[in-house]
Amino acid sequence: MEYRRFGSMIIARLDKGEEILEQLRAISLAEQVKLAQVSALGALDEFTAGVFDTGTKQFFPNTFHGAYEIVSLTGTVTTMDGAYYSHLHMSAGDREGRVFGGHLSRARISATCEMVIQIIEGRVDRAFDGETGLNLFKFD
Repeated sequence: MEYRRFGSMIIARLDKGEEILEQLRAISLAEQVKLAQVSALGALDEFTAGVFDTGTKQFFPNTFHGAYEIVSLTGTVTTMDGAYYSHLHMSAGDREGRVFGGHLSRARISATCEMVIQIIEGRVDRAFDGETGLNLFKFD
């Protein structure tokens, strides 16, 4: 992984074998990012994305192996109890043009990933919401 910061923007190149969430965390901690919007594209050979069922409050992950292109990756970096917290969703397409996605749990790069992190001034924390079972934005 290599990245450069340009004011409030970070442009990163993730490399083959690296995991997206791990690298986003490393960059965010190194640059002391507390609030940001994240987007990316690239190629994967393995990822896990799923859906959270608010009725059962369970997460249903799906793991995919093979050649995939990131169609869309978007999300946020915030904090929870003052510590780093990320929330990303991703969709990725296969050779036949089928697209799969959801809440991102893991994604391993097969060639490269181009990531843009837009740092936002301020801070938004998160708190667990018992009704939804999710960690929601908490505005002070």
